[in-house]
Amino acid sequence: MKWRYLLIMVVLLSVFAGLVKADTSCDGKSGDELITCLGAQIGELNSSLQASKNATVPLEAEITKLNARIKSIQSQINLAVTKLKATEMGIKDRGEKVSTQYVVLSAKIREMYIRLRSQPLWASLLSKTSMGEARLELNYRQESSDRDKAVIVNLVTEIGQLEIDKKNLETQKEQLAKLQTELDKQNSFFFGEVAKAKAYQKDLSGKIAALSAQQQSLLAEKQGNFQTTVGDVPLADDPASRPDYNPGFSPAFASFSFGAPHFKGMSQYGAYGRAKAGQNADDILHAYYGGSISIKKDYDAGKQISVQGYGRMDIETYVKRIYEMPGGWGDNGGMEALKAQAVAARSYVLAWTDEGRGGAICTTQACQVYKNSNKGGKWEEAVNATRGWVMMNNGKPFKSWYASTSGGYQESYTDNYAGYTTPSLWDTPTGRSGWTSQAYEKTAGSPWFYKAWYRNENKESCGRSHPWLNESEMSDILNAIIVYRSGSGVEHILPIDYVGCFNKSGDPWSMEQMKNEANSQGGAITSVSSLSITYGDNGQTANVVFQTNRGSFQVSGQEYYKVFTLRAPGKISLKSGLFNIEKK
Repeated sequence: MKWRYLLIMVVLLSVFAGLVKADTSCDGKSGDELITCLGAQIGELNSSLQASKNATVPLEAEITKLNARIKSIQSQINLAVTKLKATEMGIKDRGEKVSTQYVVLSAKIREMYIRLRSQPLWASLLSKTSMGEARLELNYRQESSDRDKAVIVNLVTEIGQLEIDKKNLETQKEQLAKLQTELDKQNSFFFGEVAKAKAYQKDLSGKIAALSAQQQSLLAEKQGNFQTTVGDVPLADDPASRPDYNPGFSPAFASFSFGAPHFKGMSQYGAYGRAKAGQNADDILHAYYGGSISIKKDYDAGKQISVQGYGRMDIETYVKRIYEMPGGWGDNGGMEALKAQAVAARSYVLAWTDEGRGGAICTTQACQVYKNSNKGGKWEEAVNATRGWVMMNNGKPFKSWYASTSGGYQESYTDNYAGYTTPSLWDTPTGRSGWTSQAYEKTAGSPWFYKAWYRNENKESCGRSHPWLNESEMSDILNAIIVYRSGSGVEHILPIDYVGCFNKSGDPWSMEQMKNEANSQGGAITSVSSLSITYGDNGQTANVVFQTNRGSFQVSGQEYYKVFTLRAPGKISLKSGLFNIEKK
């Protein structure tokens, strides 16, 4: 069988040797030439990776068989070792018995010798008063002598056999040790070769990922940075982003995000909805941060903190100058939401500036929006009503995250400093079953609860007046998913208008090019008649099933989330892994 392993290793090594030439360089190139060069590198690396995997697969198959044999042999060796240990213990016991017998026999021989010397047989016989007694004495001495001879013969035989058994035992132990060493060597060699192949593949995958990241930085840019808290003014609505918007053509498809990042901690619109439903500040805080979080209500109000650009001030002065929730909510049933926000803001800054945490806190939404004047009104009333309220765990302030709108599902997160983890939850009165209609953010009127995004934070849309795609554009998204799965041409999954819209060089494929590549991967999608979506209990879209000219085409939620954002034209994107697709 060794020739099979050697043949596999030769193939594997020849593949590795052939990969050296794939490591070309794009140094000195720029613009389209750089993109083309990088694309070529990705193609070569993908081919090399596949070749390495193809070479490794048969070796792994042989390793699986070998592993089964190794386990069987190892089991037999272990059994043999166990038997040898039992034999060794038996030999030891026999040796101890022989030693005991030897001592007893030596004593008897010595006793017999002394008796014979002190009282010879003839003297003993003459001392007997009758012939019968003399015969008995003679018989007794004969029997005793025969027994002693038999014991001596057995003892000598046992000693001889013990020596033979000991030598055999040592020989068998040496042989088993050699077999174990050889087995370990074989095992180590073959599994080592597979490990090297896997390590090589991992390294190659890392190179591919790094190059792809250079070409696909678009993901971060399209998702973008935008306001994630309500701020001084409620979030603006956009009629074109609603599901009831009429794009003027049919069929039309739009991808709607539930909420926008991030999705951890307290939902501000959710807190507003909970306050309207009759919950107080304690209820709201424990709902979002967990029932076991402690709310200390007599924290030192004179505690000094540092604010970037404004120096040091006491904690209560700082919180009165936080502009993170509209004060007007307090006049519309949301006073308890303002109180919960005041406690969250106070806890957040104390955790941030606590010893060793981060020093002076910034004044933007990256931390908390601070303006160097009291906000006043209902906000100041809420701050005063919760004076000294701080969320704590293990005697330390808890870093209480919050954001505008999560889309009805709050993700769990951990503050390692305070040693506390928040729960994950569907932010509704009845769990996931009432999510889309009963979510507290929905009843509070958040315009970000269910929204199709086609503008960035600067209101740029690259000429798009709405987020709806026609059937050709939707088919193009699905063809991009086919290409994405193939691993070939992934670098061309960019918006068709990428160069003009993002003012960058690149090589996005046209819809026709994307369709042609999809055809080479089993068949392109040219029409979409319907779709259905399933959701996971983890607050993510689980799967989307499209009915197409190819039949049912199933896509995972994360796959669609990534490829849609990469390929959708202009600034159209998904902001959340919890989404829906509407067709009209």
